[in-house]
Amino acid sequence: MSERLKNKVGLITGAAQGLGKEMAKIMISQGATMVITDINEKSLVETAEELSCKHMVMDVTKEDQWKNVISNIEKDIGSLNILVNNAGIGGGGDVESTDLESWHLVHSVNLDSVFLGCKFSLPLMRKSGNGSIINISSMSGIVASHNMSAYNSSKAAVRHLSKSIALHCAKSTNLVRCNSIHPVFTRTAMVQSMIDAAPERNIEEKLVQQIPLRKLAEPIDIANAALFLASDESSFITGTELVVDGGLSAT
Repeated sequence: MSERLKNKVGLITGAAQGLGKEMAKIMISQGATMVITDINEKSLVETAEELSCKHMVMDVTKEDQWKNVISNIEKDIGSLNILVNNAGIGGGGDVESTDLESWHLVHSVNLDSVFLGCKFSLPLMRKSGNGSIINISSMSGIVASHNMSAYNSSKAAVRHLSKSIALHCAKSTNLVRCNSIHPVFTRTAMVQSMIDAAPERNIEEKLVQQIPLRKLAEPIDIANAALFLASDESSFITGTELVVDGGLSAT
């Protein structure tokens, strides 16, 4: 199918590279008008030029910047149908070794930004006639690990927040849906650099051993899931999680 997102306007955070860029690319190919944001201005400009889409530099933890981005979209384009809260950071450390500053930073970027994005996007999405909010969580929000306490916590919170937002939307209007996506280890530039930096540790092999399908996810795997949730094909799906983990959470 082509133009599955015809006449839709979307916003993706953290889209200068990685999953965000791949999602923007596939949504544009399916007819959507996309706005991408990122805190990394140089990479953001390069990606926007490559994809021929609008862009705005943005720190997703700042309330005033969210207000400004949504205001500009309403003024320049007039509507918003798709919101992908993709921006996020990692955070290693078990509960004893994680300091409070790191804990707050991970939750600010991974969780507070989702709250802010949904809060300030919803009025315009409702006014636009229909909408799909897609919050990028992680399989770590479902299956915990001993050494990523802040990351696990933030991604699990995104999963439950998404359900709360979905119920709010269903009660206040049936025009906007909200779901979360939970990817497994994905071959982004960040993960690949980690693998390449220490070949003697066999990092890729260790990651793959945890996945029943015996391979890392590719960015397009996650982008296809986001495309489905952004499209009208998922119009009766809200308040749930789409797990893209090669079977890991089934073990």
